[in-house]
Amino acid sequence: MTDLTAEAYAILEGRHSDPFQYLGPHHENGRTVVRAFLPDAQKVDAIAPHGEAAALTRIHDAGLFAGFLPNGSSAYQLRARFGEKVVDLDDPYRFPPVLTDYDLYLLGEGKHQRLYEKLGAHPLELEGVPGVAFVVLAPNAQRVSVVGDFNFWNPLRHPMRVRGLGYWELFVPHATVGDRYKFNIFSRQGEHLPLKSDPLAFAAEIRPSTASVIFDEERLPRPRPAPAILR
Repeated sequence: MTDLTAEAYAILEGRHSDPFQYLGPHHENGRTVVRAFLPDAQKVDAIAPHGEAAALTRIHDAGLFAGFLPNGSSAYQLRARFGEKVVDLDDPYRFPPVLTDYDLYLLGEGKHQRLYEKLGAHPLELEGVPGVAFVVLAPNAQRVSVVGDFNFWNPLRHPMRVRGLGYWELFVPHATVGDRYKFNIFSRQGEHLPLKSDPLAFAAEIRPSTASVIFDEERLPRPRPAPAILR
């Protein structure tokens, strides 16, 4: 293991309010370095679009890896080994923000007229990759992560970043319709709160289960205009 920064330890301990500041691609000294936190992974490679692979160095036994992208590429996937299983992953920390600056302005003013299109869980394609955008309002949180079927309910896998007045967001590649999910929240006082369902979810489990369920709102029936009456 190498000497780690305070930001790295904040990632490892699940305390970082903006994991994009540390994880994902960053330009340093004329090269692009990638950092990934994949608990339980034994080996991780960065894979360039044409298949070139560059091994990432394990810099902490908890599953923190770092290394340079091959051939200076800016696009990549991660190839991780978990025991005997090898999987290719799209790194959620290489994608742009979910909310626009205009969204944040309207949300901050309390004038956003279509909250249900921005907050909650929304299947979409971002930079050609299918996944789900998660956004939740938690203004008094110190840290929020999304947990669900797509990450084995591990709160360290998908920490979210805070934007505006307490809007936490993250695009999770390859999360799919039908996956169950909740939000894992630490308060500003450091209290770990019970897992929270999504107040703007379009679907949920049947009680007594309480998880929210990813749903494609485009499948909701739309009312059709009444036919014109000829006179």
